Amino acid sequence: MSTHAKRERLLLAELLETAGPEAPTLCAGWTARDLAAHLVIRERRPDAAGGILIKPLAARGERVREEFAARPFDELLRLFRGGPPRVSPFALKQVDEAANVVEFFVHGEDVRRAQPDWSPRELDPVFADVLWRRLETAARIMGRRSPAGLVLRRPDGQTAVARRGTPVVTVTGDPGELLLFAFGRQAAARVTTEGDKEAVAEVRRAPLGLG
Repeated sequence: MSTHAKRERLLLAELLETAGPEAPTLCAGWTARDLAAHLVIRERRPDAAGGILIKPLAARGERVREEFAARPFDELLRLFRGGPPRVSPFALKQVDEAANVVEFFVHGEDVRRAQPDWSPRELDPVFADVLWRRLETAARIMGRRSPAGLVLRRPDGQTAVARRGTPVVTVTGDPGELLLFAFGRQAAARVTTEGDKEAVAEVRRAPLGLG
């Protein structure tokens, strides 16, 4: 596993373990147990994981996820910490880096920010830049359902256009916060917004993300 992906995996596993199986998350309707089951089948059950993105397969994917969620929480954490089996594409370092860094970071914040006493995580500059590059690459996919033009801006002025159009809403924040916003966690992201008041409100309610 790559350096960033491995670190994010271990941090996420620790967050899940500390929170406990019945802790809430920012994933609507999911507890920490549900999220752990999702993470495990994503890497170990490709026959069910397709339901995450392909709607006709969603029912089967949810059935398998519920079956895994019924397992002991410690077992789910052990499987997740251990990483994907060797036959999984996720076992390839390049795939692990490409597919898991953002996935694990966002889900880690799903656990952290759902707790009543959470505090922001400080990101080192190198990792912040990694997240920003991923955001630049995927911004237009994540912003395609924005009801207005959407620009994501770092405090240093670097920008990524998530959707062209008018009126324009500009969202400013650190890379991790912008990534959460673009992934549909608008209410939990610590950002500032500029633009037409109604457009800002609509963007904050919009189903942004990869789904």
